[in-house]
Amino acid sequence: MTHQRALVDYASSLTGSRAQAEDLVQEAWLRFDEASKRRFLEDARGYLYRIVRNLALDSRRRAAREDRLILRDDFEQATNSCADQTPTPEAIALQREEIRFVMEAMAELPERTRIAFEMHRFGGAKLREIAAFLDISVSLANLLVLDGAEHCKQRLARAKR
Repeated sequence: MTHQRALVDYASSLTGSRAQAEDLVQEAWLRFDEASKRRFLEDARGYLYRIVRNLALDSRRRAAREDRLILRDDFEQATNSCADQTPTPEAIALQREEIRFVMEAMAELPERTRIAFEMHRFGGAKLREIAAFLDISVSLANLLVLDGAEHCKQRLARAKR
């Protein structure tokens, strides 16, 4: 608790986001607390900083992987271009078909994966919130969201062939 503000500042410098930094520090504290129960830590402060750094790097890697999987930029570009133009009946039919394929793909997901994916993508829930709701770890929540996204992406690609 003594170093919380400094840890959040450090994490913010790594992530560029104060909110994400606070989440990382909280996760780091949970990991630190668990590790300190199993063994004596000589440099507790250094260990906490190392955990924060590792979590920040992992977070960056996950975000990069997620961006590659979801093609977020393409989605935003398509959304913006659709907002500026009135879609043709053919475009509407294609979009409805794609939505149907994604909904079918989501129905194929295991319940826990589907819930995590829906909470994150449609509800805007943070991984921490998903983990608490499903009573799982944050890393497992992330994995479930990524698995759900990958399944939907693959199913949509197969359907377009």
